[in-house]
Amino acid sequence: MDKLAGQSIIDALLEQFNDFEKGLNGQSKSSIHSVRRNAFEILKGNGFPAPKDEEYKFTNFTKAIEKNINFNTPDKANSVSADSISSVKIENLDAYNCVFINGQFIADLSDKIDEKGLTVSTFETATKDNTETLSGYFGKQADAEKDAFIALNTAFSQNGFFIQVEDNAVIDKPIALHFLGDSSQNQSIYNVRNVVVVGKSAQVTIIEKFDTIGDEKSFTNVVNEIFVDKNANAKYFKIENDTKGAYHMSNVAVAQERDSTFTANTIALDGAMVRNNLEIKLNGEGCEAYMNGLYLLNGKTHVDNHTVVDHIEPNSYSNELYKGILNDKSKGVFNGKIFVRQEAQKTNAFQSNKNILLTNDATVNTKPQLEIWADDVKCSHGCTTGQLDKDALFYLQARGIRKEHARAILLNAFASDVIENLEIEALQRYVEDIISKRLEV
Repeated sequence: MDKLAGQSIIDALLEQFNDFEKGLNGQSKSSIHSVRRNAFEILKGNGFPAPKDEEYKFTNFTKAIEKNINFNTPDKANSVSADSISSVKIENLDAYNCVFINGQFIADLSDKIDEKGLTVSTFETATKDNTETLSGYFGKQADAEKDAFIALNTAFSQNGFFIQVEDNAVIDKPIALHFLGDSSQNQSIYNVRNVVVVGKSAQVTIIEKFDTIGDEKSFTNVVNEIFVDKNANAKYFKIENDTKGAYHMSNVAVAQERDSTFTANTIALDGAMVRNNLEIKLNGEGCEAYMNGLYLLNGKTHVDNHTVVDHIEPNSYSNELYKGILNDKSKGVFNGKIFVRQEAQKTNAFQSNKNILLTNDATVNTKPQLEIWADDVKCSHGCTTGQLDKDALFYLQARGIRKEHARAILLNAFASDVIENLEIEALQRYVEDIISKRLEV
């Protein structure tokens, strides 16, 4: 029998999973843990993505973490100062700020959330106090069979949030989840599981921000399951701005019901290797889904964005725009799939991926895909890859603007439509400042 891909990782996790089970005490026999245990069996049976796996064709994440991450690294106490946390927060962001260090929620450094129609608890607390409700959502949208990193996350699910928004509740203030990895002494390795349930005709905005401090390498594996009920509106923002030694895996699985709207904004700014999987199922008529992405890469950073939009019922709409700016020896990957099922007549679905390569050593692999079984639809997809417009650059320089500043102006203009979609002014300014500082030498 051939050795499974990532077998050394699985071997290292066997004892950890046994210890994890023992620490659950009475919870080890709960319905929640049966989902965990099943996921771990799936992981042991299937292994991690192999080099020939089509979904990971351009991103050998298994090899990267086998080589760089020691899964036998012992847990360590969190020693991150309040000043370190403040340094990675987004300036002037008006939100409920919730801080996690190496995956663990730190209440003393977080805002207290007390708003009518909104319930926020840690995942661990929900498994004990709200087991029946959580069981109705946990593992229902993020499929452990489909992706080994979902299986890994599910097996060790303990950290993260369970967020519930009641029917008709409008939560005006965003919930900002700050995930900080402490790699100052040892490697930081953690899983995060967030389950977000948005009730009928409710509204909520979730912001996730990932940073790492320290010189050691890190591995973060996060899974979000988001359920958007009828006529609800949910917005999800993700900003990943890690260190050069950070390996980041993300899976966001979304289920939308009739007449609901979901918006995802994914910004990747730094890290060693980053993989963002976004899958949205439009389960009812009248659904709208918007996906915006920007990856601004330098050095040897590798970012892979994989998206799936599944139109299941008629009269739904999706619009996807991802843009990349790649410098030095960085590498970008984009694979976007749109499925239009036979029953999904009157579907409008649009997808676009555009990239600018600033050096000859930067590369991008892009593959937009459409699979349509319905005949009364309007669908399009496309991709472009090129360099900065030399005439526009010359025009700006001829008016006395330094080359580096002129380049930053043009790249800000290129990214402007994605940045405008961020809507929140503090987020827009944060991304614009990074573009300017990184590109204007």
